[in-house]
Amino acid sequence: MLASIRELGLLRRRPWSYAISFGVVLAGMAGVVIAMLHWRDSWWLLFLAPVLGVIATQLGFLGHDVGHLQVTRNSARSRILGLIDGNLLGGLSYGWWVAKHNAHHAHPNDLERDPDVRAGALVFDSGHANQRRGIEAWTTRHQAVLFFPFLLGEAVNLHVSSVRRLFAPGLRLRVPEAILLGTHFVGYLVLVATALTWPQALLFVGLHKGVQGLYLGCSFAPNHKGMPTLDADQATDPLLRQVLTSRNIAGGPLIDIVLGGLNYQIEHHLFPSMPRANLRHAQPVVENFCAQRGIPYAQCSAIASYTAAVRHLHDVGSSLRSS
Repeated sequence: MLASIRELGLLRRRPWSYAISFGVVLAGMAGVVIAMLHWRDSWWLLFLAPVLGVIATQLGFLGHDVGHLQVTRNSARSRILGLIDGNLLGGLSYGWWVAKHNAHHAHPNDLERDPDVRAGALVFDSGHANQRRGIEAWTTRHQAVLFFPFLLGEAVNLHVSSVRRLFAPGLRLRVPEAILLGTHFVGYLVLVATALTWPQALLFVGLHKGVQGLYLGCSFAPNHKGMPTLDADQATDPLLRQVLTSRNIAGGPLIDIVLGGLNYQIEHHLFPSMPRANLRHAQPVVENFCAQRGIPYAQCSAIASYTAAVRHLHDVGSSLRSS
């Protein structure tokens, strides 16, 4: 499979593709800022809050690609670009996210080592669910219903986690990260305080961060939630570890844009440094490879993927509902 991928040139960089993507996202962000400063104190500006939420999520997708060395293989340039994209423009710690996401890629759906499925506000394993008590047990019991409402707070949760990471040991470039994060938050507060009245500002921030959190969650949730955890033999096989725990979302170019290429989750996990624009070309190669070897290849619609994820959350909480 790797030979076919290389023969097709799918591991080559796509700098112009990313230059266009960054240009569109930055132009959109600049347009929102200019509009807010031009039409100050207007309630119509609240309609720009969801737009900014979408732009911030697309910026996050680009930061994801930067972290995987898809934009440039030079680690120093990637780090600089990641700090600008993540810390300065997005308000998220680039160093914290890269470490967390690399652990996810190394151990997808591993309940102990994958930070994306560890027990938290949501629980993805019935064994962990049965250990919950009090308010935690109540939320786990109803987590299928609470799943999408919880996502409304995901953007704020990522900001809080980024700030907390600044005070934990082991973070590289702690000072630059702190300065750029601080600049982002100060700049954001100055913008909303300058352009909006306080009631408008509160509504704007709520809408912006709510949409961003929901969009981010709905983009990442279909990829692994509800997919199987692996036995010891499967977990030692690099191919099975990535394919069996991942799910693709079927669709055309619009889905590629909306989900930032994450709809090709299987291909992304097999070739994490492959530029986003090449994933759609790698998909038939990987699917055929799996079919020839009898390896399950999961792909479904977006609605079916959300249904599977919510059903899994419902099933995990069932023991607490029956107790």
